[in-house]
Amino acid sequence: MAGTTGRRRKRKLKAEINVVPYIDVMLVLLIIFMVTAPLLNLGVDIDLPQSDAKSIQEKKDPIVVSVDREGNLFLAVEAGSNEAVTAPALEAKLRAIVNQDPKAAVYVAGDATANYQRVMDAMVLLQRAGVEKVGLMSQPKQDAAR
Repeated sequence: MAGTTGRRRKRKLKAEINVVPYIDVMLVLLIIFMVTAPLLNLGVDIDLPQSDAKSIQEKKDPIVVSVDREGNLFLAVEAGSNEAVTAPALEAKLRAIVNQDPKAAVYVAGDATANYQRVMDAMVLLQRAGVEKVGLMSQPKQDAAR
């Protein structure tokens, strides 16, 4: 065995950053965010009807009156602040809002399975409170052809 000696070559140290621990941490954070994101969705479970209308872009938080499938009324003045209200309380709160901002737009989110009369009653309350701009909320249609 000519030419082989008992010495081995010294390995050069690599000056690279090992990114595997960083990837592990990022994946753990991703899983945590994926698990907690659905828990942040607060509010009333309403199944909106579907339509072909385009969504409206507003700069401030919309005022939303919701009617769930049992006919209960909810008022959301700020994003995420959905509170159950009675009909007289809803009318009083909307009247106070209209007194501050006469051009305030109010959107009605009626559950697709809600009694239509309850949605109409909510719209009558809006009219009595002096709301001039009323919009109906819906979901985009789920067409198989698109």
